[in-house]
Amino acid sequence: MPDDNAFDRGLRTRRAVLGDAYVDAALARADSFGAPMQQWTTEVCWDRIWNRPGLDRRSRSILNLGMIAALNRPHELAAHVRAALRNGLTVAEIQEVLLQVAAYCGVPAGVDSFRIAGGIVAEWTREREGGDPDAPPSPADDCA
Repeated sequence: MPDDNAFDRGLRTRRAVLGDAYVDAALARADSFGAPMQQWTTEVCWDRIWNRPGLDRRSRSILNLGMIAALNRPHELAAHVRAALRNGLTVAEIQEVLLQVAAYCGVPAGVDSFRIAGGIVAEWTREREGGDPDAPPSPADDCA
């Protein structure tokens, strides 16, 4: 039997990190086949992992960027670049993570990751009406 508390806690964390619009769209796309994966991801990744006390959200974002870039998962990388910005990483920090990916995982992974992240950073900056792309988002930006 699923742990409804784990789902609810995970959903709150998932929304805080990825934003309501992203989470709502993911849940809306889930048909009877995909719904178990949405539930599992929300409970395991977003509650049992992201809510553990050992690392803060910034650190988890850094790890996710590196792992997802290394695995060449462009859709997830785009989501987690946005999440990293929401969690307070600067553009310069994201660049450093992706440079390290290029050094350890290969230039093609780095090039693709920079291309994807660059588009997200440009979008993020435009949404903030020309604000400093290296400034972390304000706490008010955490509400989608």
